[in-house]
Amino acid sequence: MANVITNKISPGPVVLTLAQRELVRFFRQRNRVIGAMVQPIMFWGLFSAGFRGNGLGPAFFFPGTIAMILLFTAIFATISIIEDRREGFLQSVLVAPAPRWAMVLGKILGGSAIAMLQALLFLVLGWLTLDLTSSPLEVLLAVALMTVIAVALTSLGFLIAWRMESTQGFHAIMSVFLFPMWLLSGAMFPAEEGTWLTLLSRFNPLTYGVAGLRHYFHFEGSSVAMNALPNLSVCWLVTIVFAAIMFALAWRIADTRTTGDLL
Repeated sequence: MANVITNKISPGPVVLTLAQRELVRFFRQRNRVIGAMVQPIMFWGLFSAGFRGNGLGPAFFFPGTIAMILLFTAIFATISIIEDRREGFLQSVLVAPAPRWAMVLGKILGGSAIAMLQALLFLVLGWLTLDLTSSPLEVLLAVALMTVIAVALTSLGFLIAWRMESTQGFHAIMSVFLFPMWLLSGAMFPAEEGTWLTLLSRFNPLTYGVAGLRHYFHFEGSSVAMNALPNLSVCWLVTIVFAAIMFALAWRIADTRTTGDLL
């Protein structure tokens, strides 16, 4: 009997099952699918039209809109953690003889996959409506960078949602922390050296993800001052470190026993 209890479940099936569950849940809620796509398109159209007189157009806002899709889709996907706790599903997963990191990885991969699906759809939309001149290799590297950004942001959402008892508290955190994080990433305004906003944005890890996408996405007739952006290698390094730290913190907080874990 003791051997049965102490035997560990293989982490592979746990990761895949939890990731698949996130995808199935998402596609069954059509309002989430529609809302997650309409909002970025609406912001993209409004911002690009409003700032066109300043020389900024849809092409400038395209990388920032992709970052917004990745941010809010990944973050909203982790709200399922609060719902799973309320429904008792999370407790059953936590008491299963599987390593905690497998549960964390499964939830994060599921949320990241949802974010990437919508970001890729938007990328296709931009390719169809704008004169994208990036090479196939640049597009592939951009997609790879988007994947790392998605993992980092989903891990951040997991970290925030794990201790939350209600979705209202989660939305409050999103309003005062996550939305400013996107605004300060250079998604809306070009970087201007010497301003306090630019200085503050240098400490924002999402800034480097947006800058990296600007390096890869080129459009006919669009001019972005590349010399004002962080170096591409720095963008990759900061984004990868950001993803690694967020995943490590998510794993650590999930490995900490709480009253709700029933352990």
